[in-house]
Amino acid sequence: MERHFDRELGELKKNLIEMAQATEEAVRRSIDSVLQRDSQAAEAVIMGDGAINAMENAINEQCLRLLALRQPLARDLRLITAAMRIVTDLERIADQAVNIAERALELNQREPLNLPVDLRHLAELALEMVRNGIDAFVKQDPQLALQVWQRDVEVDTLDDAYIQRLLKFMLEDTPAVMRAVHYIIIIRNLERIADLATNICEDIVFIVEGKVIRHAPEDGRSF
Repeated sequence: MERHFDRELGELKKNLIEMAQATEEAVRRSIDSVLQRDSQAAEAVIMGDGAINAMENAINEQCLRLLALRQPLARDLRLITAAMRIVTDLERIADQAVNIAERALELNQREPLNLPVDLRHLAELALEMVRNGIDAFVKQDPQLALQVWQRDVEVDTLDDAYIQRLLKFMLEDTPAVMRAVHYIIIIRNLERIADLATNICEDIVFIVEGKVIRHAPEDGRSF
């Protein structure tokens, strides 16, 4: 019975990793759709969102079945309950990728802007947080998860600075206002992706160490 339960937990981890990889790919493609003006990539992200939603539903059903039938304890219980939160965050990350892709489709029909911000840097930082968060889950590595969690401050700082630059840019170049608004929304989407990656990292620390770090100072001094 115990070995069968271990196999079921292994299957849960495998399914969660597959969803995480699909979500990471959606984010990467959405970023490409903006930076490379690739409308085909944008359409692929939008079309693929249904599959990620289906993964979320299937994993949640799997978790509920394990909770009802196996009545797990300690770390196994933490894994299953955290998995339900993680898949919700992954689905929300995928939704942000869809939002970015939709903006890309609009922008790709218009003349490109010479932006006063390094959108690639912000995008790569957000994507790296997602990628490393997934890696921390695969390795069950709370220290890596904490490192990712602490990088959210960097994203928040860039988010604020970039939006201020774009607002100034809009005042100086009024014909570019609508396109700049799309970029502001994309920046907000990237910031939200980073926030959701930190949520996942909080759950990894909870699974492995049983510690709740949500709402703790991001310098880690409280734990």
